[in-house]
Amino acid sequence: MSQDNLIKLESEGDEKGVGKGHIIYSRKNKRTLKERLRLKKHNPVARLHTWYKETK
Repeated sequence: MSQDNLIKLESEGDEKGVGKGHIIYSRKNKRTLKERLRLKKHNPVARLHTWYKETK
């Protein structure tokens, strides 16, 4: 993976807060997407899909 396009995504957890803080890395085209990403991905800690938000 190219290190220039690498972003860090942190989980917001489920309703009870389970899985909050789990981190995954992904790529992003920074020329076309200027705002921060918010994606729904599978969280292995909570064992369901949760929202992930881009962090610094």
